Amino acid sequence: MNDMIGTAIMKKRKQMGYTQQKIADYLNVSFQAVSKWENGQAYPDINLLPRLAYLLETTTDSLLGYNAVAITDYEKRYQEKEYYWGLIPNEMCYEIMKIKPPVKPWRVLEIGCGEGKDAVFLAKNGYQVSAFDVAEAGLEKAGRLAQLNEVSIEFFKADIRDYRPDTCFDIVYCSGVLHYIAGNLRTEFVDWIKEYTTVGGIHAMNVFVDKPFIMPAPDLEESEITNGNWRSGELQGLYHDWFFHQNEEVIFDCDSGGKPHQHCMDILIAEKMVG
Repeated sequence: MNDMIGTAIMKKRKQMGYTQQKIADYLNVSFQAVSKWENGQAYPDINLLPRLAYLLETTTDSLLGYNAVAITDYEKRYQEKEYYWGLIPNEMCYEIMKIKPPVKPWRVLEIGCGEGKDAVFLAKNGYQVSAFDVAEAGLEKAGRLAQLNEVSIEFFKADIRDYRPDTCFDIVYCSGVLHYIAGNLRTEFVDWIKEYTTVGGIHAMNVFVDKPFIMPAPDLEESEITNGNWRSGELQGLYHDWFFHQNEEVIFDCDSGGKPHQHCMDILIAEKMVG
């Protein structure tokens, strides 16, 4: 196990062009520790793995030698010439502009950016955007879309189940992705991104909600079924200490995957009022 992890760390480090000292400085460990990891003489502390995976633009599963099974179907979907989700921005993007207009280059983090349509829209309107996804095919299309629109965006690969920010953002945006986080990890994840949000910053989130009268989507993945949708009010409960700008539940029609179906979704835009 140690040899496998060490090999993965060394391979990714060299691909990124990083020295062992660079890794050590980022994780606040000695370069000797990094050397021991790569030589299979020691194993990094489990608490360091998410940050290490983030720096190396990979996932903890990959570092541990597992082939990620979640979200891999999107690799196939995003390889098509057309944009799977289209190019029209999500309505939450317009709400973000109303609540926190780009009077200065607010720092935005988009969680699960897919093919980049919303990240590009926000960047075109003056926001400083960072965005990640686990699907490399989506990130490649996102990069091309950004180039076509002449905007600069920090796109990077990360798995939402592993990702933990290490710098503060003014706006965190996430649409249709949080159901990939298992129920027992949702509070921890939300608390972490809340901590790394500036006072006066906002989170614009939506989550799929289970309803007995709505059939599962035809393009639902096994990983989505395993983790499950959220319960009505579950997302709002995690933001009980923030101010709500928008809080609603909607049912809407969808034809993703080419088959008409419906979703129920909770939508929340909340502001951090105190540190």
